[in-house]
Amino acid sequence: MNDRLPHEKGFHVSWDQLHRDARALAWRLDGKGPGENGAWKAVVGITRGGLVPAMIVSRELDIRIVDTISVKSYNHQTQTESRVTKSPQEELMGDGTGILIVDDLVDSGKTLELVRKLYPKAQFATVYAKPHGKPQVDTYVTEVSQDTWIFFPWDMALQYVQPFRGTD
Repeated sequence: MNDRLPHEKGFHVSWDQLHRDARALAWRLDGKGPGENGAWKAVVGITRGGLVPAMIVSRELDIRIVDTISVKSYNHQTQTESRVTKSPQEELMGDGTGILIVDDLVDSGKTLELVRKLYPKAQFATVYAKPHGKPQVDTYVTEVSQDTWIFFPWDMALQYVQPFRGTD
């Protein structure tokens, strides 16, 4: 019997690990854009979680045009209906051709589904992917199970954690 709460099946990601994984994402995307020598026109980070990986990918791939799209889909750890609260520059985006849209995680896929409807020809990349959301992402680095909660470095503080079994 499993007495753990859903958030206790956690995958804790450190700043170092996130940096390594975001660089691995950049390696997978390098040279795959539609521009000259496989270049991308711009990177768009999905706020808030996609900002750090988008910055790392843009640095590694020397993409100087960076914008954001804000999508609210969670209240704390409860998923809600996704809605766009800030859009990127219209003249930049078009149908998404040449645009690399980056997020930290695809979970249910609802956020990426919403953004994909707006920019159907964009390339969607996440650092982490869960099975339900994988059909919405074109490139990712690490798959985790659907029932795993990913704790990103911006969500954590150092503290004591009870062992899984026993207290000795």
